[in-house]
Amino acid sequence: MPQEKHRKIIIIGAGPAGYTAAIYAGRANLKPMIIQGMQPGGQLTITTEVDNFPGFEHGIQGPELMEKMRMQAERFDTEIISDSVTEVIMQQRPFQIKLDSGDIYTCDALIIATGASARWLGIPAEKRLSGYGVSACATCDGFFYKGQDVAVVGGGDTAVEEALFLTNFVSKVYLIHRRDALRAERVMQQKMEENKKITPVWNSVVEDILGEPGKGGVHAIRVKNVHNGAVTDIPVTGVFIAIGHNPNTAIFGNQLDKDDSGYLATKPDSTATNIPGVFAAGDVQDRHFRQAITAAGTGCMAALEAERYLNELEGAATRF
Repeated sequence: MPQEKHRKIIIIGAGPAGYTAAIYAGRANLKPMIIQGMQPGGQLTITTEVDNFPGFEHGIQGPELMEKMRMQAERFDTEIISDSVTEVIMQQRPFQIKLDSGDIYTCDALIIATGASARWLGIPAEKRLSGYGVSACATCDGFFYKGQDVAVVGGGDTAVEEALFLTNFVSKVYLIHRRDALRAERVMQQKMEENKKITPVWNSVVEDILGEPGKGGVHAIRVKNVHNGAVTDIPVTGVFIAIGHNPNTAIFGNQLDKDDSGYLATKPDSTATNIPGVFAAGDVQDRHFRQAITAAGTGCMAALEAERYLNELEGAATRF
């Protein structure tokens, strides 16, 4: 039977930001609830080795890191709900959250940690070879391609930034772009032009990524020239898709302020949104870094700010 329950604080999303927010809220005795959605653990559940999260000198698998965060959150009395949010109503108090199961939850403070999803090309090989040479994060995985040849797909700032970063490790980067000019800022283009490790592949789209999981992974990327139809296989061991991210904000409609790319807008040096009592943490409001550690940091901030907000609410209720 559908039910309606109230919590002081609810967190939507169960990645590094959501779990960290729950740990801090739980330690403040707020008995938080996490609604974890369809991908508990967020993007780290499709990441293999995580080598840059502090505290793990030999690295840790992405799913294992998320499992450890989940257990730590539960240790501090976090209730975790396996359900998907269909609607959030923030124009009333308490806030109302409707779930796919039909249940309705209300809360006094809300932390949004729904993350962002990488845009993909839409070819079957991306999913098949994810974690076996296909990645959407050079900062996360570039280290594993020391001395190798890789490809970056895209033509904007993200693609050029990824290509430049990868040159710290790899022998060569093929930058594959469907046009004959980049969309990236001119200063970024100039840096790329000066870097001898980057070879542009103009007017080309990706037809396929060649390789098999467990059999060496990626060994080539197949590209097609959009003008003459010529198909070429370029030998690479890694393919980085850098065509942008989409913040997961559709369920909030137009209730919250967003930037031009759809990321939730927060106040300077804060996770507070334009609605008092609603806070945003992690990749849903961070279009620049998109790292597990920065997401965890903003999750901490959101919990501390939510605790302060709830204390102010209780103080105001006491005065009246």
